[in-house]
Amino acid sequence: MCGIAGFCHFKRDNNTEQWAEAGRAMGETLNHRGPDDKGLFQVGDAVLVHRRLAVIDPEHGRQPMTRKKDEISYTICYNGELYNTADLRSDLLALGFTFETSSDTEVLLCAYIAYGEDVGRHLEGIYAFTIWDEARRQLFCCRDRFGVKPFFYTSMEDAFVFGSELKALFAYPGIVPRVEEDGWCEVLGLGPARTLGNGVFAGISELLPAHCLVVSPSGTRQFCYWRLESREHTDDYEQTVSKVKELVSGAISRQLVSDVPLCTFLSGGLDSSVITAVAARDYASRGLPPLETYSFDYTDNETFFTPSAFQPDDDRHWVKRMREEFPISHTVLTCDIEPLVALLDDAVLSKDLPGMADVDSSLLYFCRQVSDRHVVALSGECSDEVFGGYPWFERSEMLFADTFPWSRDLSPRSSVFAPMWETFHIADYVQSRYRDSVAQTPRLPGEQPEDARRREVAWLNLRWFMTTLLDRKDRMSMASGLEVRVPFCDHRLVEYVFNIPWSMKAKGGVRKQVLRDAAAGLLPEDVRLRPKSPYPKTHNPLYTRLVAARVTALLEENTAPVCGLLDRPALRAGLLSDSGDLGKPWFGQLMAGPQMLAYLLQLNRWMLRFGITV
Repeated sequence: MCGIAGFCHFKRDNNTEQWAEAGRAMGETLNHRGPDDKGLFQVGDAVLVHRRLAVIDPEHGRQPMTRKKDEISYTICYNGELYNTADLRSDLLALGFTFETSSDTEVLLCAYIAYGEDVGRHLEGIYAFTIWDEARRQLFCCRDRFGVKPFFYTSMEDAFVFGSELKALFAYPGIVPRVEEDGWCEVLGLGPARTLGNGVFAGISELLPAHCLVVSPSGTRQFCYWRLESREHTDDYEQTVSKVKELVSGAISRQLVSDVPLCTFLSGGLDSSVITAVAARDYASRGLPPLETYSFDYTDNETFFTPSAFQPDDDRHWVKRMREEFPISHTVLTCDIEPLVALLDDAVLSKDLPGMADVDSSLLYFCRQVSDRHVVALSGECSDEVFGGYPWFERSEMLFADTFPWSRDLSPRSSVFAPMWETFHIADYVQSRYRDSVAQTPRLPGEQPEDARRREVAWLNLRWFMTTLLDRKDRMSMASGLEVRVPFCDHRLVEYVFNIPWSMKAKGGVRKQVLRDAAAGLLPEDVRLRPKSPYPKTHNPLYTRLVAARVTALLEENTAPVCGLLDRPALRAGLLSDSGDLGKPWFGQLMAGPQMLAYLLQLNRWMLRFGITV
């Protein structure tokens, strides 16, 4: 994993010290993504910049990397990991290619030389990359199928400018952060989610997942190289369970390749336990030291935790069960409440946008601890989106809601952001984004209405909710110099599971039962059958008191930029009052009143960071 940035401009000479310095300034903003090495490539038309987190072939995989074929130069700047490197290398060797390194970077570059703009169809992994093609005088850009790795871009005065993070673009001369009406609608109405391709800041876009973009003197063009399709599912239940087991195990095994220390995140839930079990057995079979694993908790959670419908129990017992069953070396990381609040600011600086409040800041805290000893981690992220693990797949009031099911009630937002809500028609904007997304659902003719609706909700989850979680995971982990891989986001697994009917996915009325049955014989029975429990959050009331105090201080200060967004009397009478409803989620399952207060703090920090005013 790495950070990439750069620009091309076909009407000036970019091969000067002035533009080299502009490239270096962009690269400096991404140092956290690649602390191991830095590189710059410069020609008359373009500048490419790289920051490297070395995972495969640390000694020889430096970037930007240039290779020649028939005396024509090709240069790559790449962020990601290829999981089919060995197969691609074999195919390319048969085509007459030779290799100087064992890195996946060289394999990817040679794959482009061999397959041209069709290269995306040949790739399995998580990636965002650019290749300067000397012969065609063009910059080829490509992003993975689900947008695990970021790629932002903009155009300004004939220059095409790109970067792994928004902050890199703002280091280019003349690009200034501005937020216009649709950006405010994104942040206030949809946040922490974001419309695919929308960069929030005026004029800035994000390359869509599974898309390529080509920049040349004749202009830019963008095309899709992969689409999720709806197909009739013809396997019976036993065949389906067997296929899911094969696809899940294969995805995990392929993602264990690393030349640097690797670990897993282990909550004791179904998803992380499956990953840990496969990885631990793989390590044991190869005679490696025990797999290292990490779980997350918060100070005094054992004292304050109370079960709920969304979080029926905590993780401690289940992690202990996994330690009893598998040869792993486990560490429990505990976050204190004060740093959890303090890191809300750092999380904004890492993401360049307001995010998921303490879900972001806690993940940032934990990733920093993990990165002290490891460079790569595997996480169970995306399983619930793929297999339908959320309540909105079965509760009728959520399933059939005519809006995003994880954000059904906009009243917590409209009451807090009243000054902006009607002016920008934010509710209409949210509904428009929802309807646009539903209209793009890959349909299966002849489906019963309820099955067709579940397909819509599954599509929304993959395009919105999963993307939000992947965005969070990338920014918080890469801010810590840690690469996090997500095996459940394997495109072959998603293609298959998307078309499994709900009667199989939730056989017997149990969400994710098909995955549970695929884990039979792999996990202890009690772990395999454990009810879903989401990412851990703090239950310590000190967190609420601290964020409320900070928001109160902002209101009293009266000069904080966020104050221009807020209905301050409503906020004081509502969330900041003793009788305020702090338990009603406004996003997802666990982002309730305290997280709304934290979101306001993040909004304020974001506005200060980029000089944004209303």
